[in-house]
Amino acid sequence: MFLHRFRVLLLSGFIMGMAFSSYGQDSVQVVVAERGDGILSLLRKQGVNPYKHYDDFIAMNMDNLRDSIHLYEGRKYRIPTAPLDTVDVVDSLHKKSKEIKTVEGKQYAIFGKEHATVIPKSENLKGAVYYLVSGHGGPDPGAMANYAGKMITEDEYAYDITLRLAKELIAHGALVYIIIRDENDGIRDGRILEIDHDEVAYPNEVIPLNQVARLKQRVDIVNDLYRKNKGRYQRLIVTHVDSRSQGQNIDVFFYHHKKSKNGKKLAESIHRTFEKNYKKYQPNRNYSGTFEDRTSLYLVKKTHPAMTFIEVGNIRNKKDQRRILDADNRQALAKWISEGILLDHESGEIGPLR
Repeated sequence: MFLHRFRVLLLSGFIMGMAFSSYGQDSVQVVVAERGDGILSLLRKQGVNPYKHYDDFIAMNMDNLRDSIHLYEGRKYRIPTAPLDTVDVVDSLHKKSKEIKTVEGKQYAIFGKEHATVIPKSENLKGAVYYLVSGHGGPDPGAMANYAGKMITEDEYAYDITLRLAKELIAHGALVYIIIRDENDGIRDGRILEIDHDEVAYPNEVIPLNQVARLKQRVDIVNDLYRKNKGRYQRLIVTHVDSRSQGQNIDVFFYHHKKSKNGKKLAESIHRTFEKNYKKYQPNRNYSGTFEDRTSLYLVKKTHPAMTFIEVGNIRNKKDQRRILDADNRQALAKWISEGILLDHESGEIGPLR
């Protein structure tokens, strides 16, 4: 008996007008973007892992993207080859069987069924500990606004960005604690993220209604974990969506503790990454985001790890709404934040907040 092994690429059969061209030395698939397509959904429809190949797609199609991340309806886009996303077909004289060869990675249920797999990218953050806190949650939805006749809330979008950031950090080897958690939401790719109130605080604590009690609960959880991980490199990232007048368009900006050298460096590293990416991907648009001390904020003042407090936009402003409503934008935000975190870690110090 001898076996013949061959591979069949997983191709999606429902995109019309499919063509093939060349990119470098690899044969790549070319598809036409349809109405409503984003980078993540387009890659997923082609059987390509959207998070593993997100950067490859942008690099291959940079000249054909709006603001470096948005597709144009009706235009052709090249799809990165995905050699690991294949099916091995084993033939013999007596049987035929199919075995799906999956990309290596670990499963994390909190990211949701479609996003559960975290594929390793590096070990650059091995040994580092990150605490991620998304704003509000539970009985408090945070800032609210009306979009297309539906209410959108700060806590849902801050949480989605936080989950995406957690995946990025884990992929680089970090130990990540997601402090505000919703076990049944996962990462969501829709524009309107449905509102619920079932979020809990790590590991499974009911979130209080009283604002001071809510903030104190988060501070106590983070500080307890900080003590348990004493001697390790530890950082805290808090993510919020601001609420201002409808006409006020704001860029992503960052706060830190005024006496924290490491907190300032973390905020500055992420800020620098945003400046670099704006110059690269949006050269005709100035980035006006800032980083500054804001020690008066409860979480900034009371938590022990070096930290940064991030505001990703104004939920009431139409331009800023696009930044958080589009799943590709939320993914880009998480990736840029993670790039800043990696930059910070390269020369980071283990020391405490002060």
